[in-house]
Amino acid sequence: MSAPALPAFASRHDDRRPLWLHLGVIAALFALQFLLPAYDHTNMSRIMILASYAMGYNLLLGYTGLMSLGHAMFFAAGLYGAGLSAYYLGFDPLSAFVVGLLTGLALSLVVGMIALRTSGVSFMIVTLMFAQACFLLTLYFNEITQGDQGIVIDLSAWSWDTGSEEGPLTLVSPPIRYNLALLLFAISLLVSLFLVRSRIGRVLVAIRENEARTVMLGYHSFRYKLGSLALSGTLSAAAGATYALLFSYVGSTFAGIQYSILPLLWVLLGGQGTILGPLLGTALMYYLIDFSSEYTSSYMLIVGVALVLLVLWFPKGILGTLRQKWLPWLP
Repeated sequence: MSAPALPAFASRHDDRRPLWLHLGVIAALFALQFLLPAYDHTNMSRIMILASYAMGYNLLLGYTGLMSLGHAMFFAAGLYGAGLSAYYLGFDPLSAFVVGLLTGLALSLVVGMIALRTSGVSFMIVTLMFAQACFLLTLYFNEITQGDQGIVIDLSAWSWDTGSEEGPLTLVSPPIRYNLALLLFAISLLVSLFLVRSRIGRVLVAIRENEARTVMLGYHSFRYKLGSLALSGTLSAAAGATYALLFSYVGSTFAGIQYSILPLLWVLLGGQGTILGPLLGTALMYYLIDFSSEYTSSYMLIVGVALVLLVLWFPKGILGTLRQKWLPWLP
């Protein structure tokens, strides 16, 4: 049976405001690098990479309605795929990045083929078990991965002499790191935007709202969910590979349960099912932990209270609530 058209989407598709808004955010982030002090300059590089990871997670949770508790395995797949190939095999950064990307894609397809046979709480448990297995593998093969201690990658062989008094530029030079992080973020943002505004994106939302009715209309929900999981895992792996190459470190901490919970919190805080919500949630959570940890070792208590207050005032996340009340065109 051929898939029916979705005529109600036509008017929203013609609306150019979301495109201009998101292009404006990318332009603002580019200009921000010339204004930030050194400390915040590095922080923003890290935030943009982690926000890309959260955007991958948001495609699965916010638009397809699948809550994963094991997304750290995809982030770690990219991290280890890129890091180990550069460290042991001497791959150049671009080749190492591609290895990390393909590792995440392959893992997400394998996990998806099995985990998507379940739904609801069962899907959460299966993804959690897969992630824990990946985490234990990073510890079991300690001679290769160095476990919790991790591996510091020396990428000094790839540098560019610009004639500057500060020496040649490398991947970890602040301007190079910032702009590569911005490039990853911009690609993740535009891919997410065009996907959710396309017919495929509307089918994913239909599956989230009522999968039984979507199947009844002739859509093969398993294929759409598998595609969503594969894209989500690949974007997460791209973030992990970029993190390994720009911060020169690979460690099993990034495969732990904490890095599966964090993107969930970032997305819920910023606005589940909104394109810019992951960036807002990641930045707020990052600086909330950064500032509160300066004053007390019990900073997670402060973070928890702040999150409870935000949830009370913004039950759909900050941008989700703004969209509900004032900005219905926000994707």
